[in-house]
Amino acid sequence: MQYRELGKTGIRVSEIGLGCEGFLEKDDAFTQNVFSLAFDKGVNIMDLYSPDPDMHARIGRAISPRRRQFVYQAHLCTVWQNGQYKATRDMREIVPSFEKMLKNLGTDYIDVGMIHYVDSSATWKRIAEGEILQYAQKLKEEGKIRHIGMSSHNPLVALEAVKSGQIEVLMFSVNPCYDLLPGDEDVDKLFDEASYSKPLFNLDPVREELYETCQRMGVGITVMKAFGGGDLLTENSPAGRAMTVPQCIHYALTRPAAASVMVGAHSRGQLAEALRYEEATEKERDYASVFATFPKISWKGHCMYCGHCAPCPKGIGVADVTKFLNLARAQGGVPETVREHYAALQAKAGDCIACGACEKRCPFGVKIIENMRAAKATFGA
Repeated sequence: MQYRELGKTGIRVSEIGLGCEGFLEKDDAFTQNVFSLAFDKGVNIMDLYSPDPDMHARIGRAISPRRRQFVYQAHLCTVWQNGQYKATRDMREIVPSFEKMLKNLGTDYIDVGMIHYVDSSATWKRIAEGEILQYAQKLKEEGKIRHIGMSSHNPLVALEAVKSGQIEVLMFSVNPCYDLLPGDEDVDKLFDEASYSKPLFNLDPVREELYETCQRMGVGITVMKAFGGGDLLTENSPAGRAMTVPQCIHYALTRPAAASVMVGAHSRGQLAEALRYEEATEKERDYASVFATFPKISWKGHCMYCGHCAPCPKGIGVADVTKFLNLARAQGGVPETVREHYAALQAKAGDCIACGACEKRCPFGVKIIENMRAAKATFGA
């Protein structure tokens, strides 16, 4: 298992994490069986969006022997009522629900306290200026949560929250189909066939800015919906062609700031399938080749950080250079952290000899030589 830094939190998380939906309405035997595989393969993070008390108790028992080595990403603003999950902004519900979660999990702290499901600017404003964020900050001061996060499907709202400096971790829906769509307060549009009925071209610029801003500000991204609820794995995919599990995971993990993909395993076999990503070959992970064949979508001229341009005869990591260039462009200047990362590269844009080998290999027709010249001008090397 490979591990990544979760932004600036100081936490290292496994590339593959666990979602909790597969553990709903299960028993201890199922929970222990799935966790035995997760532990064996090095999984060390789980998202808990659901406040189901029975599920919390079973997961708490499974994780208890390894609690200090395991990362809970658990959500504020959810409550369990009449056997169902409900999102809430009512402090009279939020506070007791959080305390009950700690008790049922058998722990005295949560590693990342997620402010749940913030998809509108009005909701974020209410949270940021009101009791909810104050409560999260109080919990952090008390050590009951170690870091403050937020979950969202809307890049406009997520970007607003990230730029505020108030959150340290963002849980966001990342996959190649959602990334084409503009931000919207209606999450259902991500799943609506009508959203993909017309030809789509390149990443939504706000989503791209969001990922690059998270990278620049040190906000770690944990990924949800990497498989689009399973739709991307079928021939009925919004893209018009099925992707594989390794391709979907690799796409998500090559976005700037992405640290871990939460997989919703409903069986030990489904978790094993996702974990095979760690042993997958470059060819098996390669999403660029299938992207180039999508009948409904085009990424022409846009760098996807896929690495098809390699190898460079001068040893330039073209994808890395392009990523740093895009970070600088998004900022309108060169942040010191980006400058330091660029300086650490063994070969830089200025080493480019304009041979064009990379452009011949790029499946998206990116003008790489122009980007290398721009990076040299931007970074001075």
